[in-house]
Amino acid sequence: MIPVPGVPGPHVMQVALMVEDIESACRNWVRTTGIGPFLHVPHVVIDEYDYRGRMVSGLDFSVAIAQSGGVQIELVQQHCDSPSAYRDTIARGKGGFHHLAIYTGDYDGAYAGYVDRGFLPAVEGSFGGFRFAYIDTSAAIGCMIELIEESPLQGDFFARIADAANGWDGVTDPIRPGFPAAAR
Repeated sequence: MIPVPGVPGPHVMQVALMVEDIESACRNWVRTTGIGPFLHVPHVVIDEYDYRGRMVSGLDFSVAIAQSGGVQIELVQQHCDSPSAYRDTIARGKGGFHHLAIYTGDYDGAYAGYVDRGFLPAVEGSFGGFRFAYIDTSAAIGCMIELIEESPLQGDFFARIADAANGWDGVTDPIRPGFPAAAR
């Protein structure tokens, strides 16, 4: 977990919403709230992942993330009809609140803690050298919990999101590439 001074235990570091048009949603967020800029990562493809106990392939989605104080705002657009935690709670053509994320250095312990309390993963897999899982807590709290394993690649990305927001003028480049072209 990212430690927060004076806050014991796990904490939410991200609030995520499903959208139908990610660039339009970014512009609406900036115009309405002043939160930004959004770092956009188009067409993230997870070749193989576990969906509710069976291996499936071909999840294609885009994300855009901005920092607002100590919390990230993540916008997610799924481009395909593959089964996913996203479509489990937000139907195609709809948008809305989807999950809270916890970034943790004790991924196994956090994962086991949810499973021990009777919550099962809707999706789990790995991407870029780190593991993630969407734990289906929707019946208990109205949304999923995403667990994200701490990693240097993910930590660097999260730091760039926070740095972009620090001192942003609210106008310049409200949607920016999430990764330099050479890194994609």
